[in-house]
Amino acid sequence: MNETTIWIVIGFAGQALFSARFLIQWLYSERVKRSIVPVAFWYFSLAGGATLAAYAIHRADPVFIAGQLGGLLIYTRNLMLIRKHKLKPGDESPVS
Repeated sequence: MNETTIWIVIGFAGQALFSARFLIQWLYSERVKRSIVPVAFWYFSLAGGATLAAYAIHRADPVFIAGQLGGLLIYTRNLMLIRKHKLKPGDESPVS
């Protein structure tokens, strides 16, 4: 496997993680019969965003880099707030 193929696999893996967060949110909301953002949404956001940021850095795409790094700040902050309120990955984030 050459380096280009490895980075394409990393890019698709990041995209799959990032996209999975919407599937998780939708399935969880269907289960509880209301729109909810589960804690797992933020973990998938962080994992997918970090993987996509690595891919964007490798591709040297400043627009893609800026977009992913900005999102990583938001995902990290949400997880910090969740930890402050002692929520676990199976819990739901309170929605105001």
